[in-house]
Amino acid sequence: MNQRGGAERVFAHFARAWPQAPVFTALYDERVCGDLVARERVHTSWVARIPGANRAFRYLAPLYPRAFEAFDLSAFDTIVSSTTAWGKGVIVPPGAVHVCFVNTVSRFVFAYDEYVGGFGAASLMRPLVRRLVDWDRAAAMRPTLLLANSRNVAARIRRYYGRDAEVLHSPVDVARFTPGNGSGDYFIIASRLLPYKRIDLAIRAAQIAGVPLLVAGTGPAEAALRRLARGTTTTLLGYVDDARLNALLGEARAAILPGEEDFGLVPLEAAAAGRPTIVFRGGGALETVIEGETGVFFDEASPESLASALRGFDPSRFDAGRLRAHAEGFAPERFIARLREVVERVRGETKST
Repeated sequence: MNQRGGAERVFAHFARAWPQAPVFTALYDERVCGDLVARERVHTSWVARIPGANRAFRYLAPLYPRAFEAFDLSAFDTIVSSTTAWGKGVIVPPGAVHVCFVNTVSRFVFAYDEYVGGFGAASLMRPLVRRLVDWDRAAAMRPTLLLANSRNVAARIRRYYGRDAEVLHSPVDVARFTPGNGSGDYFIIASRLLPYKRIDLAIRAAQIAGVPLLVAGTGPAEAALRRLARGTTTTLLGYVDDARLNALLGEARAAILPGEEDFGLVPLEAAAAGRPTIVFRGGGALETVIEGETGVFFDEASPESLASALRGFDPSRFDAGRLRAHAEGFAPERFIARLREVVERVRGETKST
């Protein structure tokens, strides 16, 4: 919990579901995530004692298996985790229940080049990361039950881990957003700046279509994307706080999701702000976007395909009330109730055996 994105926002609802439970995580930055999980609840790993760990966390990947396995969970009979990689590998006491919510199969392991690109020392880490594949697959066998945030991720779990997973769609913080009127003349992307997000594709598409594009977010691809955007119709805003993002989404013609996402909260956040999304036809967005009602799809992962969708986009086709109602179907209260229900069911099944 040293950066702020979809996975961290989702985990905040785990903390809400069990407000007295301690939280174990490799890293924690109170300045970034203190409002999501209070500092007094958090137990960090030994990796957090490494100077600069919060900034250089991607380069510490080989250390995380040991860090998570080292957590002492002997006092607990129920462990609930949310993971994109490491949390599923914790060691739990004999007879304890471990329900693990999987945001994605470890993308850095199975799509390493796509995930990290060629930034700095990342290429030097490839041999080390390859060694994590066996650990990752073994760790995926440890939880009592796997929950997937989408049917897309459940299929990936079956493919890579050979396990079935129940599907529990991620929640969207509907209350963070107020429906806008789309009065701005721009499109918007809100995202971590990582290569697999395909923001480069969107920058090129906006230039071809001749439309303004705003990009809100930070990440390791930022410098490269700023170079690409120089002299184009795209403006990179850097970090944007929640209040400003709410306003930017509400005034946008539409949000754009240019890459294939595991689940993708952005179309639901945009819907909560009363705005549709232009989405690549693939991944988890197929489960969160209703074509023609909450967004439109483009079919090829190319600037030309997205540019065509941008040129032909008609925001008047979309109703803000319908969009908001769609987002409310993914409200946190429903997620928390279902999550608690699953955990109690698994606890009961474990006791009966």
